Amino acid sequence: MASPGHSDLGEVAPEIKASERRTAVAIADLEWREMEGDDCEFRYGDGANEAQDNDFPTVERSRFQEMLSLLGLETYQVQKLSLQDSLQISFDSMKNWAPQVPKDLPWNFLRKLQALNADARNTTMVLDVLPDARPVEKESQMEEEIIYWDPADDLAADIYSFSELPTPDTPVNPLDLLCALLLSSDSFLQQEILLKMALCQFALPLVLPDSENHYHTFLLWAMRGIVRTWWSQPPRGVGSFREDNVVLSRAPAFAFVRMDVSSNSKSQLLNAVLSPGHRQWDCFWHRDLNLGTNAREISDGLVEISWFFPSGREDLDIFPEPVAFLNLRGDIGSHWLQFKLLTEISSAVFILTDNISKKEYKLLYSMKESTTKYYFILSPYRGKRNTNLRFLNKLIPVLKIDHSHVLVKVSSTDSDSFVKRIRAIVGNVLRAPCRRVSVEDMAHTARKLGLKVDEDCEECQKAKDQMERITRKIKDSDAYRRDELRLQGDPWRKAAQVEKEFCQLQWAVDPPEKHRAELRRRLLELRMQQNGHDPSSGVQEFISGVSSPSLSEKQYFLRWMEWGLARVAQPRLRQPPETLLTLRPKHGGPTDLGEPLWPEPLGVEHFLREMGQFYEAESCLVEAGRLPAGQRRFAHFPGLASELLLTGLPLELIDGSTLSMPVRWVTGLLKELHIRLERRSRLVVLSALGVPCTGKSTLLNTMFGLRFATGKSCGPRGAFMQLITVAEGFSQDLGCDHILVIDSGGLIGGALTSAGDRFELEASLATLLMGLSNVTVISLAETKDIPAAILHAFLRLEKTGHMPNYQFVYQNLHDVSVPGPRPRDKRQLLDPPGDLSRAAAQMEKQGDGFRALAGLAFCDPEKQHIWHIPGLWHGAPPMAAVSLAYSEAIFELKRCLLENIRNGLSNQNKNIQQLIELVRRL
Repeated sequence: MASPGHSDLGEVAPEIKASERRTAVAIADLEWREMEGDDCEFRYGDGANEAQDNDFPTVERSRFQEMLSLLGLETYQVQKLSLQDSLQISFDSMKNWAPQVPKDLPWNFLRKLQALNADARNTTMVLDVLPDARPVEKESQMEEEIIYWDPADDLAADIYSFSELPTPDTPVNPLDLLCALLLSSDSFLQQEILLKMALCQFALPLVLPDSENHYHTFLLWAMRGIVRTWWSQPPRGVGSFREDNVVLSRAPAFAFVRMDVSSNSKSQLLNAVLSPGHRQWDCFWHRDLNLGTNAREISDGLVEISWFFPSGREDLDIFPEPVAFLNLRGDIGSHWLQFKLLTEISSAVFILTDNISKKEYKLLYSMKESTTKYYFILSPYRGKRNTNLRFLNKLIPVLKIDHSHVLVKVSSTDSDSFVKRIRAIVGNVLRAPCRRVSVEDMAHTARKLGLKVDEDCEECQKAKDQMERITRKIKDSDAYRRDELRLQGDPWRKAAQVEKEFCQLQWAVDPPEKHRAELRRRLLELRMQQNGHDPSSGVQEFISGVSSPSLSEKQYFLRWMEWGLARVAQPRLRQPPETLLTLRPKHGGPTDLGEPLWPEPLGVEHFLREMGQFYEAESCLVEAGRLPAGQRRFAHFPGLASELLLTGLPLELIDGSTLSMPVRWVTGLLKELHIRLERRSRLVVLSALGVPCTGKSTLLNTMFGLRFATGKSCGPRGAFMQLITVAEGFSQDLGCDHILVIDSGGLIGGALTSAGDRFELEASLATLLMGLSNVTVISLAETKDIPAAILHAFLRLEKTGHMPNYQFVYQNLHDVSVPGPRPRDKRQLLDPPGDLSRAAAQMEKQGDGFRALAGLAFCDPEKQHIWHIPGLWHGAPPMAAVSLAYSEAIFELKRCLLENIRNGLSNQNKNIQQLIELVRRL
């Protein structure tokens, strides 16, 4: 068992560590060390957790509670912190404030992690800051904690309590913060935390220790959402990029552990092994970083994982295939269960130590049946050299190793050469037949050893079973859509075309009544045809899943559906963005408006579209008097969809298959949303438009923590909306209760010079989305032209008098540049209109009266309406981390948007009823 507060810096003497802590903890620490003798019995198997129960010292229990209290997380032990809680817009969202007290740290970590900020793990606190550097309510909280100290209390208790108040000299270890936050979060927030950590290239927690409840949790569910892309090169043939979920892909694993004391840092060594070239990325937190030397209080026993993924570039690829690296925090003798797990899932285990004593020898001797390769990394000058040699000679036949498996690293050892040697060992293991495991395989081994797996809860497994009942019937995506999702395809495309023609007649000067009646007859005929179908078994199963009275079971089901459908979907195109644009039909000739722009994989949105079409058909017949209202079967569908929107699921606003809006379905959904929100229904609508592959969705996700699809060349094409809640204490100040964010997806094409049917449709869709919006972000790739469809929308909306607040964002997709708008970017927007602008003006019958966008869109060049966002990646993917400059620029854009909303620069805010009327009008 772990001695209390045992640090990864094993060489630090116990008496030195004790002097840095409270006296009571130091005494308990020494007593525990005395209790540990040389002869220890190491037990594992199904009863391992029970063994832990008896061995945990009492002081370990209180330390966990003290940490939760220190961080302000004790209230989240029964009702866990949810993902929706963490995404609320509050006063903090507009301030780049520095944490001042430990209770600020969890929220600071979540805020920075949502923004993919590389400094998220820094737990430094700033006590002397400007008054506006953090919220007023937090200042008063800090003042209350520090000033109101009751001298009547027990002196020793007061001293200890006061010593717990953080100062720059005694901050919280980042790994303790991470463990405390994960243990206080629900499954979906845990999943979001790990997803963002993966994007930041931070090592991920794999086994989460919980000293309070005496069990450790294997985080399988929390990793389900992480998808990576890498270069796969078969032994023979042409290589290609492969995309897969890290939970499912198999790779060799290499574990790095510490035995007793080690002068060498495992984490630093791992970072060096994983970092190509001379640029080291601190994937694993280590002792030489800020706060890295602070003793860990609750995170000993944590197992972290990180991967190396090849890019296809010889100068960057350290290994030819994906490789997993595992890191156990703490001594293996104190965390035997985790060490046993690592030996059973790893191809090789590297043991760092200075000394091999009798106790460590017995520990390793018990591994004599293991088939794993073992390597020792020693620093003999700090230990007992002769003793080490004696025990090593005994272990060589037991562990089936030779002297090449013993490496020596002292202060004079050349670090680069040593790292190359470690890589060479890993490479040799890869070339030989070796164990390859997925995270799912690891979880299976963890269960056998008695560890808890987060995915094994009843609600999660029930939702998984429901998903499998749907997906096991999907052999071919196209055939499934044709046979099971019958209301989509031709019936919906024809109905959408008729409705469009009918709508155009509303604006005709003298529409022929005969033609109007014919369109109405055709529409009713199509809707009756749709209404004649019953939901298929798969759709019924889906409806059952989203109708669950348990909110968490419903969320589990939706996540399982996303992953299950991704597994059965058609292979994704792995083409560069410029190739994808060539898939669009040429404009100017006749085109089928329902023809896909690129292959669209089967997704959750297709099941929701089917529900929407059942509702649309039924509503149309009720309106026409062809169906009594009392015979409605699908009137509750919008209510189910509104509940999904409230849980954070992006819902389709514009159907990606027909490029049209199902108006009855959308307005029905918004009505149900209005009922559920009651008095908190004031909305600001924020939309993002631009050509595909310009980073719109990534920008929105980074800014607000949303879940719009990204990085999928053949992903959903429709416009999706997601709802963000404004904290009640801030809604009055901001002027709204929620922000409805709309992502235009792949609806808007590039700069087109001719006016074909597709272009006219895109212009109409751009007008619709911008007309609904209070704020519109126009995402542009570097300095390319604004899409003509968006120029069209500008001109149309100017005539209506509805002009949202516009922000033009140039995204540098290829490299990292200095932040701030470049003069040439501003010039391009403010210069006289070019050919595309004139063409758009002529199409809107405005002749030469077209003005520069500065006048058209209320763009004052001195008021930061034009942004340059640096490149997303720092380095070359897939091993690149998100650029700090990108994260900081996105935060500034977010702050500006919220300021505009608060200052009323975003046009008049709406309530949901007004939004419904606007949808109908537009």
